[in-house]
Amino acid sequence: MMDFLGHYNYWIVIFLMMAGLFTVINRGNLVKKIVGLNIFQTSVFIMFISFGYVTGGAPPILEDGITLYANPLPHVLILTAIVVGVATTALALALVIRIREAYGTIEEEEIHVQDQDF
Repeated sequence: MMDFLGHYNYWIVIFLMMAGLFTVINRGNLVKKIVGLNIFQTSVFIMFISFGYVTGGAPPILEDGITLYANPLPHVLILTAIVVGVATTALALALVIRIREAYGTIEEEEIHVQDQDF
């Protein structure tokens, strides 16, 4: 039972993934879909950081007496992914603004109805 509770960060990852996926699938508002994608993306970040954690690991600096090192690669990859995520979110929000200017709404169903009228 203790091992089950000891990995609470993975349960948080699963909860955030499901919440983000549910938001993307269930909501028709484009801004809410972007928020859902960001929640899902955050859960992936937490998952990679959790994979990179080493119990008792030291920074990868060679010193006498240290035999267990933590891998810094997952953390570096997450920093890059955060920058890409912010840029992608900014682009998505800019597209939503442009869609609102063109259609007068950001609701997915209303946009589909307007597209079928043409």
